[in-house]
Amino acid sequence: MAEPNPSPRRGNRDIWGDEPEEVDASAVVDQIETAFPDAERRWHDHPLIAPIKAVALFIKRSGKRIAVTIAGVAVILLGIVMLVLPGPGLLVIIAGLAILATEYVWAERLLRMAKERAIQAKDKVLRKKANGDDGGAA
Repeated sequence: MAEPNPSPRRGNRDIWGDEPEEVDASAVVDQIETAFPDAERRWHDHPLIAPIKAVALFIKRSGKRIAVTIAGVAVILLGIVMLVLPGPGLLVIIAGLAILATEYVWAERLLRMAKERAIQAKDKVLRKKANGDDGGAA
């Protein structure tokens, strides 16, 4: 009866990477480098840098929109403060909406509604003056 061939792996050699042909991978690396010259990982492709890179790319693409949003909200908040304090609060709020309307459709709709209400108020005041109602001055 023939004995089976003894396993070339004995003792600790059952663990991957213990055999000399598995430890030395320089031939495989050379093959990959010749086939894919750009295969080397650059520092900015590192997995820890990727989230920072994604945020920077978002800011780069959306920089104008972010700036317009900050400026428009600041002007609207200033207008709201001017409603309580002395100043042209409604005009400043409308200016803030005009800034936001350059990037947002909802702000454009609000601005259109504000313009329509301003025109209605102007027409109402002009109608009263045209009818002779000048506030009781006789």
